[in-house]
Amino acid sequence: MKIINISCWVVEDAHPKFSFRWRKGLQGSGDGTSLDKKPLKAIIRVDTDKNIYGSIETNNALSAFSLVERRYKNFIGLNPLMSEDLWNKMWELDRIEEIPMYHFGLLDEMVWDIKSKYSRLPIYQLVGGNKKKIKAYASTVTWETMNEYEKHIKDCMNIGFTAFKLHAWGDVKDDAKLSRNLRKWTGEDASLMFDGSAGWDYVDSLNFGKIIQDENFLWYEEPMREFELGSYTKLCEKLDIPILAAETSDGCHWNMATWIQASALDMTRASTFYKGGITGAIKIAHLSESHGMRTQIHGMGFGNAQLCAAIPNNDFYEQLVISEKQILDLEKNLHGSLAIKDGFLNVSDEPGLGYDYDWDWVEKNALNKIVLLDKK
Repeated sequence: MKIINISCWVVEDAHPKFSFRWRKGLQGSGDGTSLDKKPLKAIIRVDTDKNIYGSIETNNALSAFSLVERRYKNFIGLNPLMSEDLWNKMWELDRIEEIPMYHFGLLDEMVWDIKSKYSRLPIYQLVGGNKKKIKAYASTVTWETMNEYEKHIKDCMNIGFTAFKLHAWGDVKDDAKLSRNLRKWTGEDASLMFDGSAGWDYVDSLNFGKIIQDENFLWYEEPMREFELGSYTKLCEKLDIPILAAETSDGCHWNMATWIQASALDMTRASTFYKGGITGAIKIAHLSESHGMRTQIHGMGFGNAQLCAAIPNNDFYEQLVISEKQILDLEKNLHGSLAIKDGFLNVSDEPGLGYDYDWDWVEKNALNKIVLLDKK
């Protein structure tokens, strides 16, 4: 099998159906495009000589289009079944290109889309195969008031969630009160987590960690920016609650090895979009397992769902919860293979990632297009 062409289209996208915010200082829903304009997305497709293709979409469309136009020609004529070879060739390109983390794994995901369709097996079975029914945790956005948190947490409980992660306001005192209330609302058997969204220094991180540690939270996620590992090492030494980190650090499994060597975390983070696609995330999961560590999969989507089902050292599928309507919609068919039923995700057994397009519509509505052809 070989890659015979790679295409990329830039098309208009819709603004998020449900808008939300994070703590002060962080951008919320959407990509920053003003409401009087349509945001853009890139749709990429890799075609093979076996009439099997892989496809994916991504925002930051202009950057993705440029990457395909300038660099993906290096992969024309190669065998997409040789995923390790292609992954390492992408890593070589990254040496000078400094490919954005969220674009580094795009080709890898399309390669696994092809491999899955060719073998007629789901991706999670090809790369591991652990279990297909995964407990989901309700990962909050930042709501304005305590009452909103209480209401929406109870909305989640009403449809079966028993695990919850807070994204809060970024104030130690207020977030502490919220965390204590979360334990009261959900009961002692619920699995609770807190994501600091890299908002604090070491002192605030330590003081807050002691509070949620007393409330028996399962993990404490990214309280500080992920550059200075010494502060994370000290935090791990001072707290009993597991520290989950290295979500947004570049360098895939090589960087994760440095975190582990520095004793700067207790659980690792992996995802398709920050850790080099399926291949990069699996490397992190196996590295972590060899050190007796869990790898918690970060974020939603087709690829991340497959990762959750593939590895034994992950606990949950992360499901963002935004509003009452969005929470109630999680069980409906409009979420398709990513629907949450009774607090669980049943990962799809269908071959491929799950991206499906009306290619005639894509072609007709493209604002820009590039096609890289095999000229041999």
